[in-house]
Amino acid sequence: MPHAMPDGINVLFVAGFGPIVTDQEKSEQLFKDILGLPLVSIEGYAGYLYSADIQGVKHFALWPLDKAALSCFGKPEWPEDVPVPQAWLEIDVADIESATKILEAHGYDLLTRLREEPWGQTVTRFLSPEGILLAVTHTPFLRDEETD
Repeated sequence: MPHAMPDGINVLFVAGFGPIVTDQEKSEQLFKDILGLPLVSIEGYAGYLYSADIQGVKHFALWPLDKAALSCFGKPEWPEDVPVPQAWLEIDVADIESATKILEAHGYDLLTRLREEPWGQTVTRFLSPEGILLAVTHTPFLRDEETD
């Protein structure tokens, strides 16, 4: 059941979550080998291990910091003047354009604004007060009849 926020953002579901990885070997050992999560890689996107088969989350992934930087800033280096995130969280919303405007109106410094990703997702990213790389998204392929 969608949840309407007081200022108009209608959150549908958590689209994805995971740590931002700075030590690939240690992270893979913990999440894949020790915890046994069914993580697989995406061809051409080295280091990004994900699963859509973990109960309670639509998409879980180990997202390497260089790939997060590339997604936010267009280059694989995270800027020194921007705090390095420890995790990423995507929240799918009913109206991505409205949600983006509301975030801007509340003073959030957007790292991406309504970016169309190659896999069909529209995303607006920013850092939360806790240092999470947070995104409001429109992800058609993760939606079902209940959320539309």
